[in-house]
Parts: sequence; structure tokens; C-alpha cells
Amino acid sequence: MRKIPMRKCVVTQERFPKKDLLRVVHTPEDEVIVDVTGKKNGRGAYIQKSMETLEKAKKSGALARALECEIPQAVYDKLELLIRAG
Repeated sequence: MRKIPMRKCVVTQERFPKKDLLRVVHTPEDEVIVDVTGKKNGRGAYIQKSMETLEKAKKSGALARALECEIPQAVYDKLELLIRAG
């Protein structure tokens, strides 16, 4: 039996299987992108796939703190799109 990789959501501080989270990356080129492959280079932070968590992330700035940079609105829009898509 294979071990399921677990990661912590930076907003709720709960642990989830890696596939149940979305990864946002601050790349060495100083970009902030949503990493759907989970393999991009850079500082990564995971967020739970739920609208409530996304709203909390916007209000609290947890994603910005975890990645140590400003998060553009386009990243939040992309996250919202992926969460709504399922």
C-alpha cells in the first residue's frame, strides 16, 4: 500500500491529501502562479479547494505571508475558477 502525501493548507492549518489542495508558487522569476502540475520551481503554498477558504485567504493575507510576496488578483481569479470547476 502506498503512502498518501499530506500537505497543510496555509489558511486553515489543516492537513489534507496533496491531491485535495491547490498549489500556488512564487517562482524564482518573481512571478506568482497557480501550479496545477505540483512540480514548478519556487516557494509553494497549498490552499484547500473551497470558496470559504479562498475568501479567508483574501481577507487574512495568509497566502501572501506564506509566499512572502504580494498576490495579484489574477491568481485569486484563477483559484476561484479551478475551485468552481471542481
